[in-house]
Amino acid sequence: MNKTILVTGPELDPSAAQLVTEQGYRTVHTPPYADGDTIADLLKETKAVGIVSRMGRIDAGIMDAAPQLRVISKHGVGVDNIDLAAAGERGIPVLVATGANAVSVAEHTIALLLATVKRILPLDASLRDGRWEKPNFLGRELAGATLALLGMGAIAQATARIAKGLGLNLIGYDPFAKDEAFSGLGVRKCTVLDDLLAEADVLSLHCPLNDQTREIVNAQAIRKMPVGSYVINTARGGLIDEAALLQAVQSGHLAGAGLDTFAFEPPGDDHPFWAEPRIVVTPHIGGVTREAGARVGVDAVRGIIQILDGTPVPPERIANRSMLADASKPLARIKE
Repeated sequence: MNKTILVTGPELDPSAAQLVTEQGYRTVHTPPYADGDTIADLLKETKAVGIVSRMGRIDAGIMDAAPQLRVISKHGVGVDNIDLAAAGERGIPVLVATGANAVSVAEHTIALLLATVKRILPLDASLRDGRWEKPNFLGRELAGATLALLGMGAIAQATARIAKGLGLNLIGYDPFAKDEAFSGLGVRKCTVLDDLLAEADVLSLHCPLNDQTREIVNAQAIRKMPVGSYVINTARGGLIDEAALLQAVQSGHLAGAGLDTFAFEPPGDDHPFWAEPRIVVTPHIGGVTREAGARVGVDAVRGIIQILDGTPVPPERIANRSMLADASKPLARIKE
């Protein structure tokens, strides 16, 4: 069997690269955000049997160009850049590194929250421009405010742990999460999304992007939030109607937003967010830390090796388990 793994993006963490070498595999890498033709051509050239998906979309055309492909492993948990159904139809399991980057993303969530609510960036810029704005400044205290978590997975739970230390009141909405995810962290469970929105001084997004959640934060949803509230997004940019968010900030209904993700990445040089100082932006790096990179990289590589070796993988790590072509033999394509 060919023992080549294609990584769509930059180098893996050294610990993941070491695992690749120890197991007798090798990696090849695409440029950042490579297009489909580039990825397909490299798959054809190298005969890679596994993909670590970091940047760029993996669609049906790419899979069909690589009949030897056995497994796709996401370098993280967001799989909206992978056609799960197409992979399932072709018997290709798609793995996720559940929880591996949760702490890093949660820390970045809180960093965006503080930077946005405390107006750190505009204050820094004005001071550097020679303005001392203290006489007319009035800030906002976060202790006692309500942080609303949309989604209650590993990242949301890690965020809740940090937020409790800041004195925030916590509420959450996730129809798929067990009650223990809420009660164990002192998060009051909302059974209706509108109830979450109505109490959200700060709305933090922690749900996957799919047909049900795409632009879930739209003009109608934002109108249900309190005047002067905030939106923080370290999940997926497509969860937000960006035009509606910008209009709400400009009108004053929202006091600001902190965003690590965008509907299209990387966003263009003319993106309207760049001209709005009340929107704090970072380039989708919430989980890009040395520590998370090591955990995610090792999990992604180990998952590929387990599938290829026929070693059982926990069902929760297979994002398209229910879509695999033969439910009775869900990993049929992994063996030569």
